Amino acid sequence: MLTCILRTSIDNTIFLKIMKQKYNHLRFYSLLLFLSFTLFVNAQTTNDSALYNQVKEIHEQLKSQYAPDQRTKLFILSQQPERQNELELLSTESEVVELFKEKVKNLDVPITYRLLPDSSVGNKLYGIVNISVANLRTRPSHAAEMATQALLGSRVDILEKNGGDYRVRTPEGYIAWVPTSSIVTMTEREYDAWKNLDKIIFTDSYGKSYSNKELQGSQISDLVFGNILALMEEGEAYFKVQYPDQKTAFIEKSQSQSFDSWLTSRNPTAENLIKDAKTMLGLPYLWGGTSVKGVDCSGFTKTAFLMNGIIIPRDASQQVLEGEPIEILDENNEFSPDLALKNLRKGDLLFFAAGKNKTPNARVTHVAIYMENGEFIHSAGSVRINSMLKDADNYDDFQTRTVVAARRYLNSSSKGIFPVKTNKYY
Repeated sequence: MLTCILRTSIDNTIFLKIMKQKYNHLRFYSLLLFLSFTLFVNAQTTNDSALYNQVKEIHEQLKSQYAPDQRTKLFILSQQPERQNELELLSTESEVVELFKEKVKNLDVPITYRLLPDSSVGNKLYGIVNISVANLRTRPSHAAEMATQALLGSRVDILEKNGGDYRVRTPEGYIAWVPTSSIVTMTEREYDAWKNLDKIIFTDSYGKSYSNKELQGSQISDLVFGNILALMEEGEAYFKVQYPDQKTAFIEKSQSQSFDSWLTSRNPTAENLIKDAKTMLGLPYLWGGTSVKGVDCSGFTKTAFLMNGIIIPRDASQQVLEGEPIEILDENNEFSPDLALKNLRKGDLLFFAAGKNKTPNARVTHVAIYMENGEFIHSAGSVRINSMLKDADNYDDFQTRTVVAARRYLNSSSKGIFPVKTNKYY
């Protein structure tokens, strides 16, 4: 009955008369006190909700301006599960956190701040991948979606520890979780010592390291293209190498070379890019894959450029934001094979949007490397070559219908494309 009375617009005087007739004085005033308290709490809750909404609005504004891509910059506002009235701001961006603090300082909302890297990692802020290919995931769980991969010898920044996983940042700036068993953590001094060691890079697609120089002993680990190890000794047919965890092994000399000489020999021309891309023909498609064990579409383009000594963004939706734009769409914003054949050059990137027919601003979901004469190479099911020309035997109707953009990466001054030799992670 109380609920019914409260939810109607009965005049206060009528309400009091009803209550006095229904209850004795003691019960009436007790009830009145309870109702007053309830109304106060409701008013306070409404006020708190307004304040919380203001905080969230400020967060969204700063996030969209300074950290729009949570794959590379974290700026996450969440409610503390154990303290429902308290918010937590988790971020990798100290300057943006300070801006946020300034904007919310007059709002009476409890907020805790956690800036990464945090105390969970101590002074070991550097990590070196210690297995041929480390799988990085979106959450600290083996069951979580795979986000990307990192190769043996690659440096990552350690941001946070959660149980048996580290949150890390890769050389291209991608943030994800990796099992603690996949990397060796180091202090700044330990990392400097590792970095100053002579290195070799494994240049074959696949191989092994062995326990003896005859290369016939027990296997120490598998190896794939791009793996980097410390050089301890050079023999006639072998390199003795050291892993980040200091275990030693022997690898076949013909399958690798000095990292410095490899880096100096990189000549990122269109011909070399296509040649290296073709070495991955037939590789299986693997969501999150960026190694010769399996690649997704953007992992394929990323690996092809890495083979040529160039680091590019991780995902297709990030890659489309870099490089020089190339005109391949007509006046109706539709893909034009004639414009594409006229303007595209070998080594350019083609971008596709699976939802193009549903919305004009569909998110980029696929990328390929243009070859010539209308053909492109990409990872779709497997790494394969298709054509955008309808009369070609390898015409791919779906991919061609969803082409939305093209970018030129080779010789681009775009800030998201940079050579390995200038990257602090190598």
